[in-house]
This record gives sequence, C-alpha cells and structure tokens, in this order.
Amino acid sequence: MGEFLTGMFGSRAIEIIAALCGLANVGLLIRRSIWNYPFGIVMVSLYAFVFYEAKLYSDTLLQGYFLIMQLIGLWWWLEKRDDDGLVVVARIRPSEAFVWIGIAIISVTMLGTAMSRYTDADLPYWDATTTVLSIIAQFFLARRLLENWIIWIVVDILAIGIYLKKGLEPTAALYTVFLVMACIGLYQWYQSWRSGNAIKS
Repeated sequence: MGEFLTGMFGSRAIEIIAALCGLANVGLLIRRSIWNYPFGIVMVSLYAFVFYEAKLYSDTLLQGYFLIMQLIGLWWWLEKRDDDGLVVVARIRPSEAFVWIGIAIISVTMLGTAMSRYTDADLPYWDATTTVLSIIAQFFLARRLLENWIIWIVVDILAIGIYLKKGLEPTAALYTVFLVMACIGLYQWYQSWRSGNAIKS
C-alpha cells in the first residue's frame, strides 16, 4: 500500500506537496472559487522544478505554460465574478469550437509526427494528444468556459490508458481521481451556467 501511495504522490516532500496542491486546485475549481489559483501556481511551480531535475524538459516547458495561464486566469477570473464571489461560467460559440477542433487535430498531427520521427518516444501520438488537449483545456479554463471540463475528461481517460499500458498503475489511479473530479466539475459548472441563464430570462 505504501508503494502504491508513493507512486501516486511521490516519495519526496516537494512531490507530495505538488500533488496535494493539485487536488486542492481541482477541488476549488469545481466550486468556481478563485482561491484555486494560489494552489495551482504552487503546484505547477513545484512540478516544473521536479521535471527539470528529472531532465524532462518538455514537461518543464509545459509547466511554464501552465504557470503563465494560471496568472492570466487569475486576472480574468477577478473581473468575472458573481455577487457571491464565484466565477461566472461561460460557453464557447459553436463556430469557435470547430476552429479549436481543427487547431487540435493539426497540432496533434504535427507534434506526434515530430516525436515519432525525431525521438524515441513511446506512444508519440497518444502523448501528443494529451499534451495538446491539456494546453487547450488550460486556456479554456482561464476563459471560464464550461467546455474545459469536457477536454480534461478526455485527457484523463487517455492518460489513464497510457499509464496502465506503461505499467504506471499508481499514476493511473491518481488520474482516475482527477477524472471523477472533472466529471463533477462539468456537472457543477453546467448547473451554475443553466441557473445563470434561467435568472437572466
């Protein structure tokens, strides 16, 4: 059991703190609380250090992007809160959604092809898919778009499959927790969006 938990949260204090901050971050996101951002900023900062130390430079750069989006998201959320202090949920326009689907397909194809040809990456296209979708989901989250949860659900499902195939059962278990939380987030945000529209009408 101890080894399983170590696989989920790491064995060092910095990894444990980062994982716990991640869980707190998602929990507060579900509640639409702006206080998710301090936990998110700490989480990505710590993981950037962990990945850099492990010489996982692509993951390090991805955490850098996440850090920038955390700061931008904090700024945007501060301007779009309801009377109760919780962020107002928005929806993406169908035309814009089709554009983003196109961007995702092109980006996954380019990144997956590059990883396949120029690196020894295992499952390059699956890995590229989770990377590209994570980038888009984080941007959607900063914009308060309900659809960010749909993308995170897809990312979590793919990640669970990848980690199980690679024999990383504890990490797959952690992403299963994230998957459940993302489903709850989608439901809660949808209820908030529907309630807001009902009040307006």
